Amino acid sequence: MARILLIDDDDAVRTMVGLALTNSGHTVVEARDGQEGLELFPATAADLVITDITMPKKSGLEVVRTLRERQPTVKVIAMSGDGRIAAEHPLDIARRLGAVRVLAKPFSCVTLMEAINDVLPDSTADAIGG
Repeated sequence: MARILLIDDDDAVRTMVGLALTNSGHTVVEARDGQEGLELFPATAADLVITDITMPKKSGLEVVRTLRERQPTVKVIAMSGDGRIAAEHPLDIARRLGAVRVLAKPFSCVTLMEAINDVLPDSTADAIGG
């Protein structure tokens, strides 16, 4: 199982994703925003970082960029419910900055576990409920 740093400012999303991850046997460290996530990262020894994009203090894009500078091999999954019409979607920017997978909110637990299995094939993450 993996050690995962989960960064999201939305309490409900953080709780739902955190429960899905812990129920699948992963160790989860939670952060309420990008700044807290970056502060916690060095001590977590995380195999994977899952970060929201739109957050106060430091955005998920800043998180992805900073993690790539600090530890280029860390795997990052970016997620966003930002449906704005813009020149470039925030998830596309996250991918360009180095996120290995992106998830558009809302997503299912099955989709989350599939993404983790793709990113960390040795994690043996199983979907909740089948």
